[in-house]
Amino acid sequence: MAWTSCIILFLSVCVCGGRRLPDSEPAMHGGVQSPLYPQPYPPNLQQQWDLSVPEGYRITLTFTHLDIEATAGCFYDSLSVFYDKEVLGKFCGHENSADGHYPGNQPILSPGNRLSLVFQSDDNNPERRQNVGFSAQYQAIDIDECSDPDPEDGSGPLCSQICLNTLGSYLCSCHHGYELRSDQRGCVLSCSGGIFDEPEGHLFSPGYPDPLPHALSCQYFISVESGFTVALNFNDNFHIESVDTEQGTICPHHWLQVTVPDSEPWKLCGGKSPGLIVTSSNSVRLDFHTDGQGLSRGWSLDYSTHRVKCPFSGSVDHGRVTPDLSEYLYRDYIFVRCDQGYKLVTDGKEIDGFSTMCQNNGQWHLPLPECHIIDCGEPEALLNGGVNFLSGSQNQYLSVVQYHCHEPFYSLLGGMNVVFTCEADRSWRSNSDIVVSPACIPVCGQPTKLIAGFQRIIGGAEAPADTIPWQVLLRSGGRGGGMVIADRWIMTAAHNLMSNGKPVTNDAVQ
Repeated sequence: MAWTSCIILFLSVCVCGGRRLPDSEPAMHGGVQSPLYPQPYPPNLQQQWDLSVPEGYRITLTFTHLDIEATAGCFYDSLSVFYDKEVLGKFCGHENSADGHYPGNQPILSPGNRLSLVFQSDDNNPERRQNVGFSAQYQAIDIDECSDPDPEDGSGPLCSQICLNTLGSYLCSCHHGYELRSDQRGCVLSCSGGIFDEPEGHLFSPGYPDPLPHALSCQYFISVESGFTVALNFNDNFHIESVDTEQGTICPHHWLQVTVPDSEPWKLCGGKSPGLIVTSSNSVRLDFHTDGQGLSRGWSLDYSTHRVKCPFSGSVDHGRVTPDLSEYLYRDYIFVRCDQGYKLVTDGKEIDGFSTMCQNNGQWHLPLPECHIIDCGEPEALLNGGVNFLSGSQNQYLSVVQYHCHEPFYSLLGGMNVVFTCEADRSWRSNSDIVVSPACIPVCGQPTKLIAGFQRIIGGAEAPADTIPWQVLLRSGGRGGGMVIADRWIMTAAHNLMSNGKPVTNDAVQ
């Protein structure tokens, strides 16, 4: 079929959603549509879209709609997808067409970070053309370079030991005992060792369990948090060249030296594993050495850490230490509570509560307190009375006292025997629900000695002592009599408190 004309249209790419990237960076996703979509596309068309995403990504292309004139082999109208010069697909027709080549719902994946689409149409029956073309979406997906086969150029794998896929790229890494070459791909034997500060870990000689290279000098430092101790557990497969002498095995040429602070270092060699070595330190240094000769297959160990132990704290008289454990370790706490009626005392001072922590040096940060018995203080004084201890002493917890009044002129209110006990809350508390606080009330007009008979005041006989206890003699410039009516009140005749027609002063009354 002859071509009568050709229409060249400019690139039409729709990037949908998301933040538009700077012009210098390819878009991570977008959309592509045929000209005039969703209207029928024009005749005599040839248009190309060049899609690209950042390096380290591939393009996945998904058709949301495709309706192109269907012919065998897509000879006239078609949409072709290229990766460089490689044809990934040539499409025409629609979902239900018998002819043509419909892409279906499976996306097209580019081998690299670019993709080209070429759309063409002929000039056949343009007045009857109803096909609307295509609409597609593309997006960048990360390439897992580590899963790709080795390059065909014979350069070997991307990474000689460990390949780590990253977003848009990859990183190479090496096993312990090796370090990355300057090409960031290959690994070479290394003896840098390093510092190991995790609670547990695994160490081994370079290349273990293969024979070691000569002239090695490796250092490994295990340094964990203070308050933990390090234990080394060597694998059974242990071989460091040694020399047997009459005095025993020595390590003149190859050795693994273990150094713990405040201890003499010691060397390990031979064909027998040292097994478990428990240290009392949070840091251990390992120095591994081989000379220019001999054969050693090396060593492997797992190290672990354990919390420092504190000594048993002991017991407290009249108190309780909690929790009661079989052993106490770094960061463990203990608490002390006193029995009822006792108080916590440390350094001669009372405290409200007590706890102490096992420190990283294996000692408790505070010594245990003491429990001293509660003191209620002196019982409240009783006016015109006193107090006697029935049990206990020094006003301590559970001491019992009894109040009494100065008889016969005072008696306890209610006539009851009042007993108070020193309680745990440091209060003296009555054994009676009625008597909260004792009181002595005066007893007036009760003689302790009786007169045999009644006599006259004037011309009578002198009354014996304590027979008329309510009678008093008043002197206020003159003499007069009075009668006790309360412990602080005396009733007398008014003229006894007058002198020359004027009231006498308080100081003048005796």
